[in-house]
Amino acid sequence: MQEIRFEKATSFKQKPQDESKLGFGKLFTDYMFEMDYEAGKGWHDPRVVPYHNFSLDPATSVFHYGQEIFEGLKCYRRKDGGLQLFRAKDNFARMNRSAERMAIPQFDEELALQGLIKLLEVEKDWVPHTAGTSLYIRPTIIATDPMLGVHAAKRYKFFIILSPSGAYYAGGLAPVEIYVEDKYVRAVRGGIGFAKTGGNYAASIRAGEIAEEKGYTQVLWLDGVEQKYVEEVGAMNMMFVLDGKIVTPMLNGSILPGITRDSILKLAKHMGYETEERRIAIQEIFDAAHSGKLDEAFGTGTAAVVSPVGALCWKDEKLVINRGEIGPIAQKLYDTLTGIQFGEAEDPFGWVLKID
Repeated sequence: MQEIRFEKATSFKQKPQDESKLGFGKLFTDYMFEMDYEAGKGWHDPRVVPYHNFSLDPATSVFHYGQEIFEGLKCYRRKDGGLQLFRAKDNFARMNRSAERMAIPQFDEELALQGLIKLLEVEKDWVPHTAGTSLYIRPTIIATDPMLGVHAAKRYKFFIILSPSGAYYAGGLAPVEIYVEDKYVRAVRGGIGFAKTGGNYAASIRAGEIAEEKGYTQVLWLDGVEQKYVEEVGAMNMMFVLDGKIVTPMLNGSILPGITRDSILKLAKHMGYETEERRIAIQEIFDAAHSGKLDEAFGTGTAAVVSPVGALCWKDEKLVINRGEIGPIAQKLYDTLTGIQFGEAEDPFGWVLKID
């Protein structure tokens, strides 16, 4: 494995004094991890260096053709002060699957993990101490060829930045209200919907603005062919509790295979809940609500972990779920999963990697 070099910073930022005001994704630490790729040379020069701006030619290919991928995971501080990662290897494995779809060269996942660990060892004092907070981790790869042309680049940059973060939603675990989008589509099978790439999120922005104008927090996407079946929410996979059973859309190539989604499904089965992955028509959800069989709805994702859904709006009908309150299953899954992530509950799956 390549040696990871370290370059010491000459100036340092002031760490947040009030962790209740961290927000999400607005503050970044003193250091970052980087390595570069060049055709014929491969990935090289892994390093932990001071956080800095990039100088890129206006013709850099990522600006014009969107050859880019990223990931999102967290570092948690335990009550004993130590640090731990949750399913970091799975995040890097998914990143390589995204890389394959976006024609980006595969990277050494173990090298990336060791680079992240070294970065965290340097930045350990940036991991917040307050309950519910964490250090958000954003690995990214961008194409850096300074030339125009629709083809895979020959140069890339891999980098990891860190951001101390509070709750993803300002309301914390309070249920969110979601708008079901039936005009725009985000992805189709055979496209890039399963890859964690910026284009997927860019495609969601306009619909998100419309939802916000109507007073809703996020958009629930329907399938891109019939606009009939539930797919996912902008920043989360979606789950429903139908007559006591946890049901979620099956992975079909246009849905992001969420790490938290997988964790919740495995954890739910371990806890004795019945789960099912299949196609779910949005009409089925509304029919279930009308017949009293829709018990709960919630999203799952790294940033929010579990986000209860208090209302859905589709074709001008607003459906209030569980009286607009978090349901007992969502609450129990949230408490158990976050307990594992913060080292306060048993980890029966070997998901946690202690680094300090």
